[in-house]
Amino acid sequence: MKRIFPVMEMGCAACATRIEKALAAQEGVASAAVNFAARTATVEYDPSVVTPEQLRDTVRDAGYDLVIDTEDSAEDELEAVRAAKFQDLKRRTVWAIVLAVPLVIIGMFFMHMPYADPIMCVLATPVVFWLGRGFFVDAWEQLRHRTVNMNTLVALSTGIAWTFSMFNMLFPKFWIERGVSPHVWFEASAVIIAFILLGRLLEERAKGNTSSAIKKLMGLRPKTVFVEGRGEIPIEQVRVDDVIMVRPGEKIAVDGVVTEGSSYVDESMLSGEPVAVLKEADAKVYAGTINQKGSFRFRAFKVGSDTMLAQIIRMIQDAQGSKVPVQKLVDRVASIFVPTIIGIAIVSFVLWLVFDPANGFTHGLLSLVTVLIIACPCALGLATPTAIMVGIGKGAEHGILIKDAESLEIAKKVDAVVLDKTGTITEGKPMVTDIVWVDGDDSSASIFHALEQHSEHPLAEAIVNHLGGVPAVQIEHFESLTGRGVKGTVHGKTWFAGSAALMCEMGVELPEGPERQVYFADSERVHAVAAITDKIKDSSPAAIEKLRHDGIEVWMLTGDSESTARSVATSVGVDHFRAGVLPGDKAGFVKELQARGKVVAMVGDGINDSAALAQADLGIAMGGGSDIAMDAAQVTIISSDLAKIPEAIRLSRLTVRTIRQNLFWAFVYNLIGVPIAAGVLYPFTGFLLDPMIAGAAMALSSVSVVTNSLRLRTKKV
Repeated sequence: MKRIFPVMEMGCAACATRIEKALAAQEGVASAAVNFAARTATVEYDPSVVTPEQLRDTVRDAGYDLVIDTEDSAEDELEAVRAAKFQDLKRRTVWAIVLAVPLVIIGMFFMHMPYADPIMCVLATPVVFWLGRGFFVDAWEQLRHRTVNMNTLVALSTGIAWTFSMFNMLFPKFWIERGVSPHVWFEASAVIIAFILLGRLLEERAKGNTSSAIKKLMGLRPKTVFVEGRGEIPIEQVRVDDVIMVRPGEKIAVDGVVTEGSSYVDESMLSGEPVAVLKEADAKVYAGTINQKGSFRFRAFKVGSDTMLAQIIRMIQDAQGSKVPVQKLVDRVASIFVPTIIGIAIVSFVLWLVFDPANGFTHGLLSLVTVLIIACPCALGLATPTAIMVGIGKGAEHGILIKDAESLEIAKKVDAVVLDKTGTITEGKPMVTDIVWVDGDDSSASIFHALEQHSEHPLAEAIVNHLGGVPAVQIEHFESLTGRGVKGTVHGKTWFAGSAALMCEMGVELPEGPERQVYFADSERVHAVAAITDKIKDSSPAAIEKLRHDGIEVWMLTGDSESTARSVATSVGVDHFRAGVLPGDKAGFVKELQARGKVVAMVGDGINDSAALAQADLGIAMGGGSDIAMDAAQVTIISSDLAKIPEAIRLSRLTVRTIRQNLFWAFVYNLIGVPIAAGVLYPFTGFLLDPMIAGAAMALSSVSVVTNSLRLRTKKV
């Protein structure tokens, strides 16, 4: 079983790594991934070995909390708790800034006025130990569990600064007798807390924006619904086969089929398409879509977690909680980051004592505090997940569902796209333009109709619709001949319907006919030729041109004849195609391209494409196709619009580029900031970094990473 659980009390990326390790070590857990940005844990586990309650206990033992009740009501309560915590953080931040401002003014301009130190002590103490108490409480909890995190660094640095300042204020003679001027850092300890609280506030607000796509989708679910015979009830109580009334402007609650009335429905939040869709009797409607001006009734056939909207939300949550390969390196760094920084801070303090006997203690203590403050694993921890959340969320808003983060990295490398023709390049709704009966004799039309009725091929459906009025005939010994056609017996005589290849195989001579055709014959001669057309999607030529412009090799696969395939390829601008391809050959062709060193994306919509979708480096399913194809693919295009393929590839490139930018700046920030904080520039320039500036820089690092990820939302794909 795979479930996503909200995680509470995480303070930094190191926390996420610790929880992940604790869950992964639990017996019965196959895999665990904790997303610091999304505040969730995705756990794959065996429910016969371990229960959600045991998983929660494991996380609590590590010093955090796991929410195992994920019903809608619980989600609302959880959101309320998070909102309350955000408001509390906001209040603490405002008060910290209010008290820190006069501290800075006194510390910079009036530090020699009477009673300056006691006044600063009175202002700083509530900031450090009241408004900043969360850092100390969490640091103590981590210490009890023999671990450390970002809050440990903050508590140590500000606590040491405040304690040293109190000592200097109360016992100044200790330093004066030793020829050292006693200095207090009350303003530094308070301003650091204020800056970090402000950084956390901006970070929380930004992280909330990264999951805006999920929130929008969740907001599409109405709280109540009007059910015939039951009145207005909560959506949780809707059952399959309930008949639901939809009034103008209302959101559709569950998936179903229209039974009465008609209206246009806005499906843009699911498909990314802005044009409303006409819904009449027997038309499918989906949860989360919005009715326009008409009204209708529909019968529910999927409710709760089975609706398409719920599945899309689950898929996005899974994807946003997944990790790109580079994240493994980041996790390893985050897991040892805080202990390493504490070690560097202590070493810098000792080196100052050794190499600067006169001022070594003061400078060393300043360096120790500054190193603890400036170091920030949060920027590293946020670099990848925030970009993934925004990228996958943006894709969902455009009707592009990405199954996992690894698919984003693969999509960036794609240099060959293989397109199945029917349903991908074309509408996938073949129509018979004409049936030519040899010698004008249509007496066997009922046999042709009955044969095709037994077939599942889209072309067969077109013929059945065209011959809808003929009487039924009983078919015996029916057999489907994969990729070629069908055969069956009527009154002891064998009949065939299918491709020219099937006719040749059976030794039947072919008459002249149209390019795209289905032949109907007995073992001696052809009785009819059906000319069939499948309209090319309006967006196909432009989409293929965009792929080619991006340097991607485009291939078209079809079971049609060479001449038909060439005609379609020419009309849409495809340079490479393969005709007469049987369903089982598609995966083999993908292997061929991969053997040439190509990173292949396979685009298809049918069950017969599923093997090729699974074989490809990146499988892309068109949403109007089969569930099996969608399961086999890593990306699903809900609207079946081919123009979304280049959009998906461009989105992946933008997201991966953003991840790399974030990681670069997060690593560079720490690689440059920590040595400067330790005092490496002092021997050459006399410069020592002020702890207040370090606090501002630390807060800014996390905010800048999240803000850079949010820029993805404004990018055009």
